[in-house]
Amino acid sequence: MLKKYTKLYLKFFGFDESDFIPCEICGSLAVDIHHIDARGMGGTKIADTIDNLMALCREHHMEFGDKKQHKEYLKNTHDFYIQLRKAGKL
Repeated sequence: MLKKYTKLYLKFFGFDESDFIPCEICGSLAVDIHHIDARGMGGTKIADTIDNLMALCREHHMEFGDKKQHKEYLKNTHDFYIQLRKAGKL
């Protein structure tokens, strides 16, 4: 059973759970939907919004996930990815 936030991410980007979902950083297979502002790290109490959800491969989730020094980079990368989606380029 998919988590609510995973379903939200898939629906926004038009993916099915069986699709190849690319890591937003490198394009390889994403295996995690990451909360950019994690609740446990002082993030929003309403964490399940598309602006806060990002697909990451295992390597980049380990490298960048839940590390405050990378939060701005992740937000900027994800904002660009959303703009590409809205422009129909994904």
